[in-house]
Amino acid sequence: VQLVESGGDLVQSGGSLRLSCAASGSISTPNTMGWYRQAPGKQREFVADINSGAETNYADYVQGRFTISRDNANNTMYLQLNNLQTEDAAVYYCHLRQLYSTHWGQGTQVTVSS
Repeated sequence: VQLVESGGDLVQSGGSLRLSCAASGSISTPNTMGWYRQAPGKQREFVADINSGAETNYADYVQGRFTISRDNANNTMYLQLNNLQTEDAAVYYCHLRQLYSTHWGQGTQVTVSS
């Protein structure tokens, strides 16, 4: 399984980005895809996830600013980031959990300037 993230960029505070994660290889269902993030000097933390039935979970700090979605036909997951704040700056990682395996992408950098 390979997970490839894209969409990270430098944005100003209050701006928006859309992250994508394309999964390829031996993808089985049911599964759960999710986003985690890691800022410098901090532990990796959960952002949001979505299962193959489109049920979603969000971290409390998201507060309605982020929206996760997926396209099962193309094994792609998205994360819409709105009203980005400087504290949202981090490397965002894609995660896939299947019945017998879990996988991580290499990450995409989100930088937010004040």
